[in-house]
Amino acid sequence: MNQPDAVTHRGMAMLRAVAAGRVEATCSCEPDLRVDGLLCSDQATSHQLVRAGYIRLSGGRRPWTWVPAELTAAGRLLLGMPAAAAEPVAEAA
Repeated sequence: MNQPDAVTHRGMAMLRAVAAGRVEATCSCEPDLRVDGLLCSDQATSHQLVRAGYIRLSGGRRPWTWVPAELTAAGRLLLGMPAAAAEPVAEAA
């Protein structure tokens, strides 16, 4: 049985796609993802990965625009990758 916060095999594949630079996300409170330009139909997993702090949005923050997605340090560690040198500090709104 899966734990509620466990990352599935599909979730891990989505994280690998983010690591490869193939994923974009919408600037919204529940970002949708597209991989290689195609919408990801598993919105629940997309939202889980963002809420869990494995993926963050890069670039602009204009609502409903598509921006590159990138791994956080937690996402990199989950994939067994070395953590980035430093996490960027979020700007105050």
